[in-house]
Amino acid sequence: MSEQILKINKVDICTESFGNPKDPAVLLIMGAMSSLDWWDDDFCLLLADSGRFVIRYDHRDLGRSTVYEPGTSNYTITDLADDAAGVLDAYSIERASIVGMSLGGMIGQILALRYPERVNTLTIIASSVFGTVMEKLPPMDQSILDHHAKSASIDWSNRETVIAYLADGWKTLAGSKPYEQERMYKLAKREADRAKQIPSRFNHAMLAGGDEYFDRMGEISVPVLIIHGTEDPALPYEHGLALVKAIPQAELVTLDGSGHEIHSEDWDNIIGSVIKLTS
Repeated sequence: MSEQILKINKVDICTESFGNPKDPAVLLIMGAMSSLDWWDDDFCLLLADSGRFVIRYDHRDLGRSTVYEPGTSNYTITDLADDAAGVLDAYSIERASIVGMSLGGMIGQILALRYPERVNTLTIIASSVFGTVMEKLPPMDQSILDHHAKSASIDWSNRETVIAYLADGWKTLAGSKPYEQERMYKLAKREADRAKQIPSRFNHAMLAGGDEYFDRMGEISVPVLIIHGTEDPALPYEHGLALVKAIPQAELVTLDGSGHEIHSEDWDNIIGSVIKLTS
């Protein structure tokens, strides 16, 4: 494991790598309001041990990357895709396999269109189509919105309160598989201790841009794998099915009982699928 802060697109982006740089590269892109910590260390190590050079990083407004004042909008989703390409540049990687979770899956779609020469394969986990079709699909469960509504009254200087809020957020995203409370609290503690300014994470709610890539998923030409849980409360299973229809020759891996999460019971399936796709 090697963490470093890189100057990318005139901002600081905190990255961490696992494995041998000579192995095929896999760039992990996490979802909105989620730091690199939610790509579990052990998940990354297992992927690296399978013969991949793994990189994860903090988006802007998260972790140790550049943060802005809460309540401000300073970048677009296209800028976040440029950040991902910039991470590859910083590691002198010409082409990589992209694995994106939720918002990370949408950033991955833009990457595959904006920088097709940089993307070998694309794996999209618990995400949706970047386009107008998303408006016709089932909405996010109200319980998730209710949880985040509580953020207005949180004392962000109270570490234990912050940790509970972060961990419990993942509980609202869980499917019917056992909620991994101990693991979620461990990751929440790590995020709370690394973060420069936790409330800045909510700036992702104002993320816009990328209109020029709307409804162009049919142009993605690299091998694509869609991984989606049947009990996803944030982006229900229908979003994964819509992705399969929108992207030519995309393959689907269904995670029975999984929510909007990367549950440890699914690691072997996810990692095995990624290794197969990227071999």
